[in-house]
Amino acid sequence: MNIRSLTRGDGVVIGAAVLLFIASFLDIFSIDGATSSASIPSAWSSGPLLLSVVLAGIIGAALVVVSHGLPQVPKIVGLDLGQFGVAFTVFAAWSALGNVFDPMGGVDNVGSASDTGVSAGTGLILAFIATLIMAAGAIATPLVPALQAALVPAPKPAAPQPYGAQPPGGYGYPGAQQPGQAFGGQPQQGQAFGGQPSQPQQAPTPQPQPPAGDFSPFWFAVPVPRPLFAEDGSQAPIAELAPGTWYLAVEQRGANLVAQTQDGRRGVLQDTSGIQRG
Repeated sequence: MNIRSLTRGDGVVIGAAVLLFIASFLDIFSIDGATSSASIPSAWSSGPLLLSVVLAGIIGAALVVVSHGLPQVPKIVGLDLGQFGVAFTVFAAWSALGNVFDPMGGVDNVGSASDTGVSAGTGLILAFIATLIMAAGAIATPLVPALQAALVPAPKPAAPQPYGAQPPGGYGYPGAQQPGQAFGGQPQQGQAFGGQPSQPQQAPTPQPQPPAGDFSPFWFAVPVPRPLFAEDGSQAPIAELAPGTWYLAVEQRGANLVAQTQDGRRGVLQDTSGIQRG
């Protein structure tokens, strides 16, 4: 799992899960007139509350975060792990809301919770807030561009060196030719082979310039995690490009780029907006 593939929305979900875990150790209800020494249980003493709120919320958060960190998300009965995670977080928030209105779980037979002096405790209220934030973050991340930004920003070195540590002027690096020297290091016009001067000659015929559309390989980095699709045109991702890593663009196909990863895999990058060229 690549931590650089996590987004700000994932950070919101992770923070809400931590808050929910802390809330599970606090009181789930309070009783008017009870002394400080009264033993009031936490969520770990209530099976329905533990399963439907605490564990459901934490499991949902884990599924959402893991689905964003995997290069290829596995599917269960046609749904990927992220969709299952969103469903778990919504279910946890809905269950927490019900427990806030009935913190005793219907145990009292005399009257309502307000009549018996019982109200939701600190742990139950915090659990509801945590699950509400968790569900909102999981749902809003694919919809809000601000939440799709990388949680850990990609480093911006002054002189980025791609993997392989190729020196400037190497493969794919512009400006490899030295000023005043022809391609391949051939001697200039007006000087014979071996360094001896020659007689002035007529101006050389200009060499044909390559078409403007010719493609030169270059190194690039992506601003946010983006999938790399197979070259055969299928929509099954073969890898995920993560921010903070340099990849080699070896070919251009219309608006798409054929990129090569560090382990030698090649695929098509369909979304090239905002990439940083090396």
